[in-house]
Amino acid sequence: MYIGELSKLSGASPKAIRLYESRGLLLDIERRGKYRIYNNKDVKFVRLIKDAQTLGVTLSELKELLISRNELNWQSVIELLSKKQDDIDSQINSLILQKNKIEVYRDNIKKCLSNS
Repeated sequence: MYIGELSKLSGASPKAIRLYESRGLLLDIERRGKYRIYNNKDVKFVRLIKDAQTLGVTLSELKELLISRNELNWQSVIELLSKKQDDIDSQINSLILQKNKIEVYRDNIKKCLSNS
């Protein structure tokens, strides 16, 4: 299949697919003349890339996890996702602290306004 069909089936734009290839995520793509030829495994892998990006995984991080064409080191993927989850937990805790500070400031301002 050509890039247009891969785009339709995977939900990634042709530009994104070319980016994945240029970043070394789509390896050894067959060519016929000037056209790239993709297969069903490429469709699944492009979908996986897109899903990973929605979880905050960067293309560089994915590249490091790649062991061969369309194949990731799944143990390393689990470790990366655990790190991402820890980072999110830390961000949540930081936001909760920030929210609590805002509530304290807001209450203090209300008190000041009611005393004037």
